[in-house]
Amino acid sequence: MATMLAATVGLLGGCADELGRKVTDSDVSCLRAQMGARVALSFPMAANTCQRMTGHNVVGLAKHPEPIPLDLRGAPDLQAQAREYNYAYRS
Repeated sequence: MATMLAATVGLLGGCADELGRKVTDSDVSCLRAQMGARVALSFPMAANTCQRMTGHNVVGLAKHPEPIPLDLRGAPDLQAQAREYNYAYRS
């Protein structure tokens, strides 16, 4: 059982780039990780992976969850892409 758990953790850790947003990620670090991963995502795909929702992304916590604007302070390149694809962001 312990061997199976260790193997599962090892496999998940090996593909962490494709798993999406990590708890410690900022919006900028998440977008850069997703767009620079082995399977490089376009800005819209990366933004959809990284964007948080009201209600802390917990089903049922908010009746009508809304996307929280991406916090792109200090990342003018990502701000330009957010404007290009019409994503709400804070600068």
